[in-house]
Amino acid sequence: MLDAPTTNTTATLRVLVIGQSPRPEIEEQFALAVPGMRIAVEGALDGMTREEIARDAAPRSDADTLFTVLPSGETTKISKAVVTEKLVGKLGVPGPTLLNCTGAFKGLPERADLVQPSAVLEGLTAALLPKGRLGLLVPVPEQVESLTAKRARPGLEVVAMPLQPLSDEATIEAAGRAMAAHKPDLLVLDCMSYTAADKAILGPIVGCPVLVSIEVAARAAACLLPA
Repeated sequence: MLDAPTTNTTATLRVLVIGQSPRPEIEEQFALAVPGMRIAVEGALDGMTREEIARDAAPRSDADTLFTVLPSGETTKISKAVVTEKLVGKLGVPGPTLLNCTGAFKGLPERADLVQPSAVLEGLTAALLPKGRLGLLVPVPEQVESLTAKRARPGLEVVAMPLQPLSDEATIEAAGRAMAAHKPDLLVLDCMSYTAADKAILGPIVGCPVLVSIEVAARAAACLLPA
């Protein structure tokens, strides 16, 4: 088995989470994906209280719904529109930057050093599976319809199901069995909060290759750092 790639230990990748920092579990997943890569995590909603998030950053519709994990470990749904506005204000800083979300964000600065995982995943998925059946696990039911439509293309059938990140092993196994019934050719864990441990559980159950978003995005972003 190939070892995970390593990268420059002096360069730092800026990671913008859609919720708040710190996120030690995110740092752990980056370390597993690219050992030695240094990251600096910031949150779009840093500085807001829990009450302010609930009041000012609540989703306005299913299409506006994002899932995030707060530093306390609590999970919540937030507004994509609010997050986008906050991110625009933080993207004036130059340097390699990773947006830690698989949502597609419109209106962000167009920069060659900004990695948006949604675009990376779409490109990799298209390369690996030009035709067939794509399985998607997404964080919340509100995202099933929109992400199914987003990933669909001629010759590709998309089957999407919800599985909340940080679920217990029994819940993950149940989701895997439900997905396996559809016999996907490739499974994408379509949220940056899914982990390598989730992949280890799901892989043998679904019986196909599994892409973990945070692994794919971390390795793509590592390419931007100095050798």
